[in-house]
Amino acid sequence: MDLITNVTEFEAIAKEKLPKMIYDYYASGAEDQWTLKENRNAFSRILFRPRILRDVSKIDLTTNVLGFNISMPIMIAPTAMQKMAHLEGEYATARAASAAGTIMTLSSWATSSVEEVASTGPGIRFFQLYVVKDRNVVTQLVRRAESAGFKAIALTVDTPMLGRREADIKNRFTMPPHLVLKNFEGLDLGKLDKTDDSGLASYVSGQVDRSLNWKDVKWLQTITSLPILVKGVLTSEDTKLAIQAGAAGIIVSNHGARQLDYVPATITALDEVVKAAEGKIPVFLDGGVRRGTDVFKALALGASGVFIGRPVVFSLAADGENGVRKVLQILRDEFELTMALCGCRSLKEITRNHVVTEWDSPRVAPRL
Repeated sequence: MDLITNVTEFEAIAKEKLPKMIYDYYASGAEDQWTLKENRNAFSRILFRPRILRDVSKIDLTTNVLGFNISMPIMIAPTAMQKMAHLEGEYATARAASAAGTIMTLSSWATSSVEEVASTGPGIRFFQLYVVKDRNVVTQLVRRAESAGFKAIALTVDTPMLGRREADIKNRFTMPPHLVLKNFEGLDLGKLDKTDDSGLASYVSGQVDRSLNWKDVKWLQTITSLPILVKGVLTSEDTKLAIQAGAAGIIVSNHGARQLDYVPATITALDEVVKAAEGKIPVFLDGGVRRGTDVFKALALGASGVFIGRPVVFSLAADGENGVRKVLQILRDEFELTMALCGCRSLKEITRNHVVTEWDSPRVAPRL
């Protein structure tokens, strides 16, 4: 563990430690996994235009998300069933996020409940919501999250059905028998059982509401005063509809490339969404963030912050709470270094002029 120098190195350790079925569940994407690779590759095609001689002796990484001050624009995305990675699961992740002064998003399909995560101590936490067919259950879940002190709802909108994750089908993926989806415990929502397919895909097709639409985003605002982040937006059209529906923010996400394959990388889609949002609501990004340079690129393209998913479960598998702390620290250090080397002292100094993308028109040098 002492020799780990970057976020990606945690994955090999996780692969070694975890049973194949569990590693594959966390690591894989949909179908050909083109988008899974592209989420990373697209970052590598964005280059920097660093500015020099800027006095970067003091660098401020702090930011504000939905009115909450956090230490850096790097937050934790919702990932399901974290106790499959480590026995402390979401408890460890919550403590690591709190220690780093940042936000954790708890998955609906967590192996620890909203109340249990709240019991780990202070921290700013969001709750990711899947809308199930029984709206009473949805209302109950949202209200429990609110009572437990969660500060926002991240509504996942890209999963009317589960993407085709072939590793899970081959492995007949199911949750280990000693674990339960804690937020649904005691509710009559069926079980995540072994099937001749992916157990999760079968569970989702039985429970998740495929009729979910923009009216439901408005309905959610009638049952809670918490801000709603719409997670899973990739187009300008849906950005505008999200704003009309009263969303407090947007998370540009392709679900870690686990839903529809051959959608663009999130860093590619970000530009379109940011332009359509016109600064009316904040836009965040998840998918493929593995370096501090990636964080900077997302902010330069207009994101207000990023969320990390797989690095959390892999570091959790590798070393529990300390692993997650280390991932957050590495990303923070790399991001601070990138800011210094690009001549930025605060997040507001990071601009579109600091990066060049494939879709930029050729630059004409200013006449001196």
